[in-house]
This record gives sequence, structure tokens and C-alpha cells, in this order.
Amino acid sequence: MKTTAQVVVIGGGVVGCSVLYHLTKKGWSDVMLLERDQLTSGSTWHAAGGFHTLNGDPNVAMLQSYTVALYEELERISGQSCGLHKSPGIMLADTPERMEFLKMTVARGRYLGMETEIISVKEAKNYFPFIEEKYFLGALLDPNEGHLDPSGTTYAYAKAARLGGATIEVQTKVESLEQKPDGHWRVITNKGVIECEHVVNAGGLWAREVGRMVGIELPVLAMEHMYLVTDDIPEVVEFNKSTGKEIGHVIDFGAESYLRQEGKGMVLGVYEQAGKPWSPKNTPWSFGQELLQPDLDRIAPSLEIAFKHFPTLENAGIKRVINGPFTFAPDGNPLVGPVQGRTNFWSACGVMAGFSQGGGVGLALSNWMVDGDPGFDIWGMDVARYGDWATRTYTNAKVRENYSRRFRIRFPNEELPAARPLQTTPLYDKFIEQGAVMGDSWGMETPLWFAPKGSEAKDIVSFHRSNDFEPIKAEVKNVRNGVGVTEIANFAKYEIVGPGAEAWLLQVMTNTMPKTGRLMLTPMLNQNGKIIGDFTIAKAEDNRYMMWGSSQAQVYHMRWFEQHLPKDGSVRITPYGMKLIGLSIAGPKSRELLQRLTDDDVSGESFKFMDYREMEVATVQAKVNRVTYTGDLGYEIWVAPEYQRRLYESILEAGADLGIKPFGMRALLCMRLEKNFGTWYREFRPIYGPFEAGLERFVKLDKPDFIGKAAALKEKTEGPKKTRIFMVVDALDCDVMGDEPIWADGKVVGWVTSGGYGHFVDQSLAQGYIPTELVKDGIDLEIEILGERRKARLQMDPPFDPEAKRMRM
Repeated sequence: MKTTAQVVVIGGGVVGCSVLYHLTKKGWSDVMLLERDQLTSGSTWHAAGGFHTLNGDPNVAMLQSYTVALYEELERISGQSCGLHKSPGIMLADTPERMEFLKMTVARGRYLGMETEIISVKEAKNYFPFIEEKYFLGALLDPNEGHLDPSGTTYAYAKAARLGGATIEVQTKVESLEQKPDGHWRVITNKGVIECEHVVNAGGLWAREVGRMVGIELPVLAMEHMYLVTDDIPEVVEFNKSTGKEIGHVIDFGAESYLRQEGKGMVLGVYEQAGKPWSPKNTPWSFGQELLQPDLDRIAPSLEIAFKHFPTLENAGIKRVINGPFTFAPDGNPLVGPVQGRTNFWSACGVMAGFSQGGGVGLALSNWMVDGDPGFDIWGMDVARYGDWATRTYTNAKVRENYSRRFRIRFPNEELPAARPLQTTPLYDKFIEQGAVMGDSWGMETPLWFAPKGSEAKDIVSFHRSNDFEPIKAEVKNVRNGVGVTEIANFAKYEIVGPGAEAWLLQVMTNTMPKTGRLMLTPMLNQNGKIIGDFTIAKAEDNRYMMWGSSQAQVYHMRWFEQHLPKDGSVRITPYGMKLIGLSIAGPKSRELLQRLTDDDVSGESFKFMDYREMEVATVQAKVNRVTYTGDLGYEIWVAPEYQRRLYESILEAGADLGIKPFGMRALLCMRLEKNFGTWYREFRPIYGPFEAGLERFVKLDKPDFIGKAAALKEKTEGPKKTRIFMVVDALDCDVMGDEPIWADGKVVGWVTSGGYGHFVDQSLAQGYIPTELVKDGIDLEIEILGERRKARLQMDPPFDPEAKRMRM
């Protein structure tokens, strides 16, 4: 066995073998895979083997499309059959809400080039003849689905990797990992020690154990999953004979089941409500190519519905029952990328849909390792999307919830309850008393909206305007006409100190740094000139800066900061997390309110727009920014958590005669939309450049070099290929939710990033991207909302305070 390698991949399932192959495809041949048993041991070998391109995250869907398209190429390269069976896929809707979901899914697939369409139940029977029509309203047809041989496919990846120079060692158990002072790894196995530069955790069922070897607890859990293989069914044989085709794949939301042809019979798999975790604390190293004891009683409720929906199956004999463990992350998507706080330790685990996503995971991770960037926007799969609050027991609760909802639709205003509340601020109980409907913001409870007295504080979930519509309107109008207060704990907060702080910030950010006591806004770019963050930065004093960003991206950003900090220790960055939380007051009466709470002069002349001050507010030491995300006059007041309750009660008392009321996150997002403010993850993502996103005023190309400057200069010189636009939509009772296609002249030209209803301006609003050459007054645009194309008018200026006088008053 070799004793050195550039990369060691741990785990010989389909994901590990895909990573290995893609590394060789990128030109790295000194790569090695270690498998404790045989290739495919663990989950891969007993998988049902289905593949599809559809995913709730369009960016993940693109990588799934890549995976599906890869298989024929893989067969040609390796000479190994993947056992491909390509057949159409059908999703069946048995309720009006699920029919709306299918229409939304088709629309979101349009700008990705997916060839899905809505068909009738009668048409669906042409692909799956067993349907009992009376139970369904319609269906989605996806022509690019199928199934394969899990073992054959894994060995095809492995053989292709070997042809590229890779080494594979089976019966080689990794027992521990040690990192040397120079950053290289010592991989200690039962056969000896291997020294390498990079380690990839593709451990599958053992991913937690591999993570623990380097002191981390990955949010991943295995669930028992059952599917049945029937005896031969005469109707299957007859369909094959009469059509010359296999029976298509089917997802039945009502039965929580998937079905496909297997030989002359059928496979029927279930994601049941009573899901059962497997080995929730530790995965036994002795587990190999084994199955678990079937428990048909657990899936009986779903089988009962499936047999009613497809009566032919009820009388089919069962040839075998497969019950095996598969790993899931809390949201069901993979955990991919470099692990923050560890040098050259990479994650490629939690890939429950390995034959839909394995190729894309291998492609993205190999790009990341070789080029320093995944080459795609993979935020939905990034291991950095979770913080240390995602503990083992939290993961257990959320994975069980996700498993039970695998074939359930999630509404845009639906908050899932498992493992909540987790993180709370000192005001949690106060908000509940005030009628707050709470939401989960990166593990923290955040007030979304406040129910009026006498009404239930609960969302009625829907794709249409719901019971929060009027309360949010009232919250927005109260801010715009007077003053409101909202909690802003769910921001990431950082302190940057040291003699090299300013020079470092100038290097990693696109903007110049503010003078002492001032704020500035800035994007952050990767080497390719794409947006990987947007921040508010205050200069508190010489060599000390405060910075605010998206809480969801805190680990993502800390990983980047740590990679680019100077080695001489001249800069230190500290994430505050929940050690600094705050409140924002906003509206034309907010200055009057703040003056009642402090002895400092906060007049417009003394405390200007974009000023920063450390001062006493309501007898509490606070850091105050004269800025708000509402686009109105307002202030962010940041305090230590032990003082937040005092601050909140003082604000409510001092503002009582001014009509102050609390407002929630949905009202805040509504007001930012009325100002055409973008937000991280929607408008600002690693697929957009700063000039495309309309952030050119924050990109100072005349300052010394910064990360991404050359690419940004090229974008400006050549002109942005696409442009972020603002639209007023002729919506009915349903506003855009994000990822809808934008139409012009009968074809899809772009996509919506976010939107909703602007309650103060009384308009349905949307933001999105279209080709730059189409951005001109008078262009006729349409946005497809739940299957219906609605007119959208391009608007150059935001509808609220287009001259930005209010926030500067």
C-alpha cells in the first residue's frame, strides 16, 4: 500500500468513487480511496437505484441533471455497464394544493431547460397504467428519469478513476486522523499510515465517526428505509409487450410512495410517517453488506393508500422486502465542501439521493479542491449552512421530520416544528405574549408577524395570500407612518481588530473602509468576481471594526476569512454570535423616540445617516448604527443579551404615545422589497457579479488590489451579461415566492429571485435577473405564478421613497 498521496478519500460508496473519478478528471492522479470493507458496502449496494433531476433548489437540480447525463459517458470511459434504464417519471397530485405545487415545479424548471410538463391523469396512465383515476387531479411528466444498477455504477466510477491514475484500497479501515504542524494529514489505518495533503470524508453511514476523528459532529443521521419488490405482474408484461417500453416511475404524494418497474414486477418504496432512525449515536464498524429486519406494520398505512390508488398492486405477491439504512442531513440535502476550522478536510456526505446527486457532488467538490471554487452555486449543499447548534439530538429530530415529509409539499409560509424552540433571545416569552408567530432563522426563534388580539397566532399555510396578509400590512403602515420596533438578533456580528485590520478588510472587500464613527456597505467577491457576501462595516476606532452580515452565512464566511487571514497574527476576527443581539427602531418618529432614551444628541445634524456610535441607550451600553433595512429613518441598537429586555421595555414605554408597535421579519422583508434592496442567498449569490447585481457603487476599482478585482474589472469593461431588475406584478391572490421564470416574447428569459406584496405602496413586487440587452423601458414581461403567466412591469426606481430622502432625513 502507498504511504503518501495528494488526496485520501475515505469511503467506497458511490459518492466516494465519484469524488475520486472527478479528481482524476481534473488532472489530480495521486489520489487514493480507502474502503473499510468492499466497494458499495454500507448504503450503496442496497439502494433502489432511481434517479431524477427535480429538486426544490434549482441549483441542486442543475447538478442532478449533470449526474444523470454523466452515466452514458461513464460507461464509455470505463467499459463497465451502469445498468441504465431510462424511463419517464410521473408525479401525481391528489389534492388542489399538490396540483399547485406541480405547476410551480414545472415553472421553476423552465429556466433550467427541464422538459417537464403538466398532463392529465388519463395521459399519465399511458406511462403508468395502474392508476385509479378518481383519486387524482393531474400529474407532472419528467421525461428524464430512470433507474440503474447501484453496484455496477459504483464500479464504473471506480474503474474510470483507476484509468485516471487513482488507487483504491479495500479492506482498509481508517482508525484515526492526525494533522501535522505543516497542515498535512496522517491517515492511520489497519494496514499502516498514509500521509496526504487533503482528506475527503465520504464515509456515508460512518461519516459521523470520521468527523469525530477531527473533533467535529456532523449533522447527519441514518434512517431505516424500506421498499418492496413484487413478484411478476401480468399487467407489467402486457404493458411492455404492447408498448415496447418500461413502465415509468411514479411518485404518489398521498401514499408517500415511489414506484417503478423491476424485471417483470414493481418496486414500491415508502417514506412513512413513523420513520425509524438507525444507530442514532454510533455506527458499528462491523456493519457491512447487511440488511435490517423488515417491519411492514410501520409502512402499512402508506401501503394501504398505495393499494387503493393502484389496485393492481394489491394482489401482487411480494418477492422480497429491503430494509436498509440511508444517511440524511436535517434538510435532506448533502453536506459538501471544506469544513471550517480544519485545513484541507473536506465533506462529501449526507447524500441520500446518491444516484441523482453523486456525480454533481463529485464535480463540485473536485472543482473546489483543484480550482478553489466549486464552479456552481451549491449553497443548498454546503456543509457550512449549519452551525454548532445543529447537535446530534437536534439532527435526530429534524432528520425524522424531513424523512416523514419527503413526499410532502412545503408551503412558502410554513415553519416546521421539530427541535424547536432551540435558540431563544431574552424576549422570546414577551413576543409570545404579544401574539408573535415565530420562525426558525438559522436555529434561532425570530418573530415573523404579530397576530391581532383575539386571533390565533398561527400561520394558515398556503401558496396564496394567507391570514398574515392584513396583520403584516398593519405592521408596515405603522412603521411608515410612525415608528415600530423589531428584533435584529438574527444577523451575524463580527469584530475585526489588529494593526493589519484595515489593510486586510481592503483586500477582502470591494469598497473602501469608513472613517472613525462611520458605516459603509460592501460586497465580498471570490476570485472569479462573484458575490459571496454583503456586509455593513463600522470603524469603531483605529484598528477596531464592527461588521454585520447574514447569520445563515456565518460559518460560510468565517471559513473564507480564516483562509485569507494574514499569517503574522496582525488581524483577529471574532464572531459574536448570540453575545451581541439587538433591536431596530424605524419610521419617521424613530429619532424622537431615540432622543427620549439617551442624553446624546441624535439630531439629524449630529447623528447623520450611516453614522456609528457607541453610547448609552435606556441606561444600557449600546452600539448604534443609523441605518435600517426598512429603507426608512431608523436605528439599529446592539447590546449584550442581558440588557435586551431592559432596552425593549424602555423602547415600548418611551414610544407609547408615538404609537409604537412591534413588527416582524415578514414586514421587514416587505419594506426592503419596497426599496428594491437585495438580500444574501436570493439576489446576492455566487452566480452573480457585482455589476449584474446593481452593486457597482460599492465596488471601488481605483483602490489597491482586492480579491476578485480583475474579474470585476472585466465584468465592468465587457458589460454585465445579465442585470438585476425590479418589477411590479399584476398578481391576483398569489405573489411570487422565488425561482419563477420571467417570460418575454413567448420565451423564458430569466428568473425571479424574491418578491411579495408591498403593503405600503399597495403593489405586488418582484426582483429577478434577465439578460442586460432586454433591460429597457416598455419591455413586456410576464412572470409565471402557479402555472399562470402574469404581466410584470419593469420599474427602474423603487416605489417607496425613490430619492432616498426618508432614511437620510
